[in-house]
Amino acid sequence: MNHLKGIHHVTAITSSAEKNYEFFTYVLGMRLIKKTVNQDDIQTYHLFFADDIGSAGTDMTFFDFPGIPKGKHGTNEISKTSFRVPTDAALEYWVKRFDRLEVKHTGISEQFGKKTLSFVDFDDQQYQLISDENNKGVASGTPWQKGPIPLEYAITGLGPIFVRIAEFDYFKEVMEKVLLFKEIAHEGSFHLFEVEEGGNGAQVIVEHNVILPRAQQGFGTVHHAAFRVEDRSVLEEWIQRMQSFRFPTSGYVDRHFFESLYANVAPQILFEFATDGPGFMGDEPYETLGEKLSLPPFLEPKRKEIESLVRPIDTVRSTKEFIKE
Repeated sequence: MNHLKGIHHVTAITSSAEKNYEFFTYVLGMRLIKKTVNQDDIQTYHLFFADDIGSAGTDMTFFDFPGIPKGKHGTNEISKTSFRVPTDAALEYWVKRFDRLEVKHTGISEQFGKKTLSFVDFDDQQYQLISDENNKGVASGTPWQKGPIPLEYAITGLGPIFVRIAEFDYFKEVMEKVLLFKEIAHEGSFHLFEVEEGGNGAQVIVEHNVILPRAQQGFGTVHHAAFRVEDRSVLEEWIQRMQSFRFPTSGYVDRHFFESLYANVAPQILFEFATDGPGFMGDEPYETLGEKLSLPPFLEPKRKEIESLVRPIDTVRSTKEFIKE
C-alpha cells in the first residue's frame, strides 16, 4: 500500500472573498495562484493561496458560500491550520508584523519541540505559524518571490493540521489502522501523528476534547483537509482502501488541477486524498497566476453564466511592486 505523502491542502470558509484576498496577499504574503469557483456550486468563489508556483502541500483555499452563517468552534472539527516559516527568528518578525497590522495573536509558544505563533483572521479562523528550524521530513515550498515578506521570513507551505475530537480512541484507530499514520508523541490532551517522511508537512495534531460543545460549520471554520497521493494509480488504491473500511466516500472526482477522493472519516471530519498533479500552471502563465477567473474545461461553456453570478474581484498583482518590509 502506498502511504500518503503528507498534507496537500486545507479548504476553509470565509465571509468575504475580497477580505480574504487582502489578508492572505498583503498580511500573510501568500500568492493567489488560482481564482476559480466551487465546481459543485458555481456561484461560490474558490480562491487558492500557495507558494510561488502552487506546489502541492502549500495551498490554503477558501469558499465564500453566499449567505452562510458564522461557524462555531468546538469539538469534532478540523480546528486549526499551520503555515511553515524557515526559522525561529521568523516568528519574531511575525510578532512585530502582527502587532503593527493589528492581527490578534497569542505570542510565541512551543509544542512538540517546535516554536509556534497562533493567530486569527477577521472571521476568527484559527491559524498558527510553525518554525522549520528543528524540522526534518517533507520539504516545504518556495516563498512568493515578489510578495511583501522578506524571503527569509516568508511562509513556505502548510504545517500540521489540528483536529479536535470527542471520540479519541476511535479517531486514533482511523489515523493508524486506516490512514497509516503513527502516533509519535503526546502532550496533555494533544497527540502528534505523522505519516511517511514525517515532519511539519506530514503531521496531524489531534486534540481529545469532551468539554467543548459540538462545532458548527460556517464561515471562520475549515471545510476539509486534503492529503497528498502521488498519482491516479495510487489514488485508486486509496479509493479501494476507504471502500473496504466502509467509509462514506465521493468516489473518484476529477478537479482538473488534481484528482481526488473525499471521505467522511469521523463525525464532521471530511478528509480528501488528492494527487500532486497536474497542478496550477497549465492554464495561466507564471507571471499572472490568479489574476483571471480560471475555469476547468467542463465549466468553460458556462463562463458567461458564472461571470454573471460572481462579482468581479481585482486580483491583478503583476503590475504592482511590493515593497518587502
